[in-house]
Amino acid sequence: MSVLPVGSGLIFDVKKYAINDGPGIRVTFFLKGCPLNCAWCHNPEGISSRPRKMYNRDKCIGCRSCIDSCPEKALSLTPDGIVTEKERCTCCGRCADVCPTRAVEMSGRTATVMELVKIVEKERIFLEQSGGGVTFSGGEPLRQADFLITLLDEFGMRSVHRAVDTTGLAESRILLEVAKRTDLFLYDLKMMDPLRHKQWTGADNGRILENLRLLAGTGADINIRIPLIKGVNDDDENIRQTAVFVSGLHGEKKKITLLPYHNIAASKYSRLGEEYDPGNLAEPDESDLSRVVTLFMDLGLEATAG
Repeated sequence: MSVLPVGSGLIFDVKKYAINDGPGIRVTFFLKGCPLNCAWCHNPEGISSRPRKMYNRDKCIGCRSCIDSCPEKALSLTPDGIVTEKERCTCCGRCADVCPTRAVEMSGRTATVMELVKIVEKERIFLEQSGGGVTFSGGEPLRQADFLITLLDEFGMRSVHRAVDTTGLAESRILLEVAKRTDLFLYDLKMMDPLRHKQWTGADNGRILENLRLLAGTGADINIRIPLIKGVNDDDENIRQTAVFVSGLHGEKKKITLLPYHNIAASKYSRLGEEYDPGNLAEPDESDLSRVVTLFMDLGLEATAG
């Protein structure tokens, strides 16, 4: 990927009036790039550190504007809609620029710090009245550490509450630098067994757990979030091991938020031109959530379903 200008980064979404990414009403910015490849990922367009093209066949009217604009001649119109020769496509975005129905869109664009500041300032009255702020999510925001730190500094000077939603898989020094500028961490904790973690996410969890210990040692405000997938990480043994680990962290007992898995990403994979097979992934039902919440409570931890 080409080097971005100083004071800018690559984002793939902006969510205004977010109410699940920290206290109050928030503006959430989604930064591109993630070191994990979770089987249940609901933002697959955020995994790559490069822009990705997304195509929605249902919106396409077959006008050929994208075909005529493509400098690489990588597009063709077929009975199944627009087909892209991936070997020739450079993701320049010209097809998305000319598409009248937004059937073609680019996931990932360069944004400057001041551009994001202006977005937040327009919503400031709602943020202040609700006790909200700004949240940086992804992907993994720590992958764009310089951009993230600059953003955190800027919003800190503007007295805006700052939250970082992270997988925890990053260099420890980066996490600790970010911690100096962050009011709240939303820290993902997927499962305790390193082999199972690697099986389902593509990486073991050694660095993630160590970073959580280090972060807790700084006194940071941490809300631990667990994506709960039936048959993957909702078993009693994993919950008990998680509770023991969290209970041993420095400082006040951490709050735990359970995020029930929902199979909502299939359409995104289709728009990316990728096959998606959820396999044995299943959504937990109310009894599963109640059981897990009770397990955490029995072990002295507060857990709620998000």
